[in-house]
Amino acid sequence: MALLEVRDLSISFPGGSGRGSALSKAVDGVSFDVEAGQVAGLVGESGSGKSVTSLAVMGLLPHTARVGGSASFDGRDLLAMPERELEGVRGRDVAMVFQDPMTSLNPVVTVGTQITEVLRRHTGASRRAARDEAGELLARVGIPAPVRRLREYPHQLSGGMRQRAMIAIALACSPKLLIADEPTTALDVTIQAQVLELMGELVRERGTAMLLITHDLGVVAGLCDTVTVMYSGRVVERAERHELFARPRHRYTSGLLASVPRLDAPRGQRLQPIPGTPRDVIGWDAGCAFAPRCSAADDACRGTELPLVQDPTASGRHLLRCAHPVPDQRADEPADEQERSA
Repeated sequence: MALLEVRDLSISFPGGSGRGSALSKAVDGVSFDVEAGQVAGLVGESGSGKSVTSLAVMGLLPHTARVGGSASFDGRDLLAMPERELEGVRGRDVAMVFQDPMTSLNPVVTVGTQITEVLRRHTGASRRAARDEAGELLARVGIPAPVRRLREYPHQLSGGMRQRAMIAIALACSPKLLIADEPTTALDVTIQAQVLELMGELVRERGTAMLLITHDLGVVAGLCDTVTVMYSGRVVERAERHELFARPRHRYTSGLLASVPRLDAPRGQRLQPIPGTPRDVIGWDAGCAFAPRCSAADDACRGTELPLVQDPTASGRHLLRCAHPVPDQRADEPADEQERSA
C-alpha cells in the first residue's frame, strides 16, 4: 500500500458571491499514489490544479471549497480527519514547502521562533535543544551565519534565504511525506542544486515520500521517479520518468517538452510554444479540454468524455487520456539509440 493514496479528488469553489452561485471545478477526479522513498512529480501549467490538490491534502483550503474523494495517508483519510487530529499530523508526519515564502512566513516573528515552535510542539524538545537544532537546519539548507539568522525577521532575509528557511521548517521533524510546491522558484542555480540534493538525501536515507509540484521539467527529469501531468484539473498522462521523457504520448505533454530550450539544438532554432492559453478549454464532459490548443484535434476529441486508460503501446504502466496520442517516435530507431534517448 502506498504511503499516500489520492482517489477521485474533486475540488470546487463558488463562482460568485451569491448563496446560489454555481460552483467552479478546479480539480476533477484526480487520483495518484506516492510510495515511501519515492519522489512523485505533479506537472502542469499555472491553473491546472496542482497547488490546489496539495492544499486539499494538507487540509488548508478555505471553508468555501467543496472537496470530494479521499486522500489516505498511512491508512487514514486526511480529508475526513477532524481538524484537531489533523493539526497533530501537519508538520510532524506531513510537511509542506509553500511556493511564496514572503506570504507563508510570519513577518512579525523571528525565523528562529518559527522553526523552534515546530520542533517543540511535535518533538517535545527543550527551548535550548530546539534552538540548536534550528541552527543546524538553517546550515543544512545553505544559509550562512545560521545562528545570527535565527534572530532575524523574514524581511531581513533575501528571497532565496526565505525560501530556504521555509524548507528548513518543513524538514524540522523529518516528515514521512514532504509536499514541495515549487520549492526552488526563488533560488539561483547553485543553491537550487544544493536544495534538491538535500531533498533527495531525505528521500534516500529516511524513506520519506515526496510530492514535488513544479513546472520545471529539468527538476522533474533529475529528481522524480514518476510523473503525473495535469491539465485543466484532470490527469492527462502518468508514467515512470524515463518512459514519459522518452515517449510522451499526450499532445500536451509533448508540447511541454518541445517548449523547453535544449543545449543540443541547432543554433538559431526557434522554440515551439504551445498555442493559446490555459483558458482556452472546453468542459471535460464535452471531450478533451486541451482540444482548442491541439493541432491534432478533430470531432473525436469533442462530444465524448475521454477516460484515463492504459497506453496499449507501453510495456509498463503508462496512463493516457487522449483520442490521438503522439506516435511513438522511437519505433524506427535502433535499439541502442532508444536506450540513449531514455
